[in-house]
Amino acid sequence: MPVKQTNVNIEEIFSWQNIILYFVAINLFGFFIMWLDKKKAKKGSWRIPEKTLFIVTALGGGIGTIAGMYTFRHKTQKLNFVIGFPFITILEIVAIVYWTFFK
Repeated sequence: MPVKQTNVNIEEIFSWQNIILYFVAINLFGFFIMWLDKKKAKKGSWRIPEKTLFIVTALGGGIGTIAGMYTFRHKTQKLNFVIGFPFITILEIVAIVYWTFFK
């Protein structure tokens, strides 16, 4: 029996709907991991590595991780996070605006 091939259109994968869905999901995830790490910190149990928190921020979850940082008052005393999360997020926003309107 022949295998049916499907042509995948890159524009369908990267539609505005999918991009918005991705950013909503990654920011909810960022908010969640900040909550989870704070909860684990209070219990003194295994923690989410700081590198992971920065990776989620760099993957587009900056708004969620920043919101989680201040909502749960977690990592607010660490300069790397207080400056790093917003810096990464602003760079991403500038890149998106440039890529969308000026390229």
